[in-house]
Amino acid sequence: MICMHRVRKFGPAPMPAALLLLAVLLVPINAGAQDGPLATSQPVAPPDPPVAVAQAAAKPTRGFFSALGHNLVDDVKHMPRTNSVYWLAGGGGLALAVHPVDKDINAHFVNSTTDRLWTPGHIIGSTPVILGSSFTTYLIGRTRHMPRLQHLGMDEIEATILAEGVTQGLKIAVRRDRPVQVDGNQSKTYSFPSGHAMLTFATATVLQQHLGYKAAIPTYAVASYVAMSRLHDNRHYASDVIFGAALGVVIGRSVTWHGRNFYASPMLLHDGGGLQLALAH
Repeated sequence: MICMHRVRKFGPAPMPAALLLLAVLLVPINAGAQDGPLATSQPVAPPDPPVAVAQAAAKPTRGFFSALGHNLVDDVKHMPRTNSVYWLAGGGGLALAVHPVDKDINAHFVNSTTDRLWTPGHIIGSTPVILGSSFTTYLIGRTRHMPRLQHLGMDEIEATILAEGVTQGLKIAVRRDRPVQVDGNQSKTYSFPSGHAMLTFATATVLQQHLGYKAAIPTYAVASYVAMSRLHDNRHYASDVIFGAALGVVIGRSVTWHGRNFYASPMLLHDGGGLQLALAH
C-alpha cells in the first residue's frame, strides 16, 4: 500500500533546477516506517509484499548522507544473526571442501576459446557499475516520487558500500595470493574473498528481497555468471568466489532486514513547491 499526501506549500515560485538537485540529496528523509497509517482512507492492500517491504522499523527523519551513515550502522548490527551463521557456515564449509582442488578448477576454466563469453563478467561485477546503478535507481525513485524504487536504490547503495568494505578488510587480513597468471606474473593484490562475487550476490539478494522470489532466478544467475568469470580470468580460486558469494548473501539480507519504507521527498507544484510523504506496506 502506498499512501501519498501533499502537505503545506512553501513558496509561490517554481523551484529552480539547481535547488531541486540539491534538495534530492539534502532534504531530510525518514528511512523507516511509522507504526500507524498516514490517512484514514481504505486502499486495497497488495497480497504477500516482499520481505524488504513487509518488515518495518521506526527511523528518525534525516538527510541523505546522515540517513546513509545511520543505516549503515544499523546494517552492521543486523549482520550477527542466526541466519548469517547458517550462510557463513555453509559457504565456509563448501569453500574448504573445494580448496584442495582450487588450481584444478581454474585450469578447467582458463582458456582462450571462451574469452568473449566471460569478459563481460569483470565489468558487470565491478564496483563503479554496481554503485552507479544503485545511485541511479535511488535518484530516479526520489525525483519521480516512487518510494519503493527509492528504497531499493538506498539498500543497493548500502549493500555495495558494506560489501566493498568487508572485501578489502578480509583481503588484508587473510592475504591470500591470487592465482599465477598464464604469463607467469603474480599480482600484488590479494585473492580471498572475491569482491566481484560478494558485490553481485549482495546486489542479487537485495533485489530478491525487494521484488520477491521470482526475481531470484535471473538475479542469482547473473551473480553466478560474474563469479565464474573470475575463475576464467584466473583472478580468483573457486573457494574465493564461494565464500565471497555467501558473504554477499549475508550482507544483502542484513541490509534489507529492517525494511526502510517511509520517505519524505521534495515535490514541484504548478504554483509552488511542497513536501510529499509516502508510506509503502
